[in-house]
Amino acid sequence: MSDRWSRAWRIYVATDSRLSHGRSHVEVARAALAGGIDAIQFRDKEAEGLELYETAREIRRLAAERGVPFLVNDRLDVALAVDADGVHVGQRDLPAAVARRLIGPDKMLGVSATTLQEAALAESDGADYIGLGPIYETRATKRDAGEPLGLDLIRAVRAGCRVPIVAIGGIDESNIQAVFRTGADGVAVISGIVSALDIAGAVRKLKKLSTELGREK
Repeated sequence: MSDRWSRAWRIYVATDSRLSHGRSHVEVARAALAGGIDAIQFRDKEAEGLELYETAREIRRLAAERGVPFLVNDRLDVALAVDADGVHVGQRDLPAAVARRLIGPDKMLGVSATTLQEAALAESDGADYIGLGPIYETRATKRDAGEPLGLDLIRAVRAGCRVPIVAIGGIDESNIQAVFRTGADGVAVISGIVSALDIAGAVRKLKKLSTELGREK
């Protein structure tokens, strides 16, 4: 099992400019970093090449200053151009095995999965972690995400795969502890952080809930 994705990175934010109340990706990233976010994924499905590159380069710089891993969603060219720590691909993007070959052995590779079969294939193809979901309702951030898959999916993938699981989809303060108790190693939060008026505060609250859960064990 790869050690590139640490199980200590429990709160992961994926940026989404549609939900940020006019704040840029960089502004969101800066605030999340101030709150102590564990990892950042830059996600923008609408911007074009130069804008993507310039934004990714700035977020990469900010994340590197704090030693926080920075990944780019889908765009391997942008990830490589800014020397991101890794890339995240979905089931409709390049196959995981191809992405691994292109980024090489030293970069992190995250792969979205909605079933145990997809997760197992991603693991065999070189994924460092599985982005698993949607666990809860998430149409506000991803219109084609499908129906929520529930906590049983985490249990099934936890039993069948060794790589870390980062659960995603509708995760917020009300359910984050249930997600961790089910076996997830981390959670990816979009609207619960990006849409918050106080982004840094939202990150701190989620981290506090995660820490409290750890004390129960």
